[in-house]
Amino acid sequence: MVTKAQSRARAAQLQAAFVEAGAQVVEADILQPAEVLLDLYGEDIRGRAYVTSDPLQGECMLRPDFTVPVVREHMENGATPARYTYSGKVFRKQEHDDGRASEYWQVGYELFDGTDSAAADAEVFALFSDLLAPLGLRASTGDIGILIAAVDGLQTSDARKIALKRHLWRPRRFRALMDRFGGRKPVPETRVAMLKMVAGGIDAAIEAAGPDNGLRTADEVAARVRKLQAEAEEPALSGGELDILETILSLRETSANALENLRDIAVDMPSIQPAVQRMEARLEALAARGIDAASLDFEASYGRTTLEYYDGFVFGFHAPLRPDLPPVTSGGRYDALTKVLGQGRSIPAVGGVIRPELVELLAGGQA
Repeated sequence: MVTKAQSRARAAQLQAAFVEAGAQVVEADILQPAEVLLDLYGEDIRGRAYVTSDPLQGECMLRPDFTVPVVREHMENGATPARYTYSGKVFRKQEHDDGRASEYWQVGYELFDGTDSAAADAEVFALFSDLLAPLGLRASTGDIGILIAAVDGLQTSDARKIALKRHLWRPRRFRALMDRFGGRKPVPETRVAMLKMVAGGIDAAIEAAGPDNGLRTADEVAARVRKLQAEAEEPALSGGELDILETILSLRETSANALENLRDIAVDMPSIQPAVQRMEARLEALAARGIDAASLDFEASYGRTTLEYYDGFVFGFHAPLRPDLPPVTSGGRYDALTKVLGQGRSIPAVGGVIRPELVELLAGGQA
């Protein structure tokens, strides 16, 4: 059992290493504004956040992670390039009594630098890799940017692309949309019935339905129906495109082999070519830092069930002899997040976090 004192001591040691690497120590309030931030987290964290109401600040939440608050502060006041480190507790409700804590320590490192994204990715990954090398962890990598580029390359409507990208972090929902858009799954009977009901005119159907007692106004209902009508008229995605998307989603290989496979796929889906080139540049930058990049595990779907603000390279470090433990480290690139919090101004950024109590547990020979 790792004590709180041991976790704090390990956290201080890890943060000192990040300071030595050039990071500036920053703080983030425990109580964070909920209105904007909750929309930026993945479905898992949103459902587990401790949300409360403050008479002056409005709806707030206990800090569920550090990255979003640090990005928010940097976009308001920071200069680039910048390296930050932080240390403190995060808070997440647990639905099951599986031994996982509802509050635990995180120590992190964030890099804001737009001069060379591949080099920045490599810097962050190599820093975490070197710091955790004594623990014998297994590294996993992925690239959300390739998946986003693949969806953008589909020959279909913008509305369908938006829907697919919105549910990219919900694999089951994403799969259901693929099947429906590809004609592999029938349209729900309730939707078919509704579309028949409004075939004679949306306004007439709404009026015939009686008084407006729901949460949506008549205009909102009409707008939603028009979207469903437009969707019903869309031709199905081609089987070839769906097969390509399936191939990308199921890709699990060493990084060298994955890169070759993706180059071949890019011949039939040119939209992923820029993302594949970025992956190649990243592997070269990792190799330049002494990482055996070619042998790194690569899984195209890695990171799809975590934070929705990642939009490029993602990584994690796991204890191979302790599959019951969560990742010791996780991180990735989140350029789009800086644009959201910067009100249109974007700064390429990448970072990661370590759970010091897991480091202490594994370093103490208790694995």
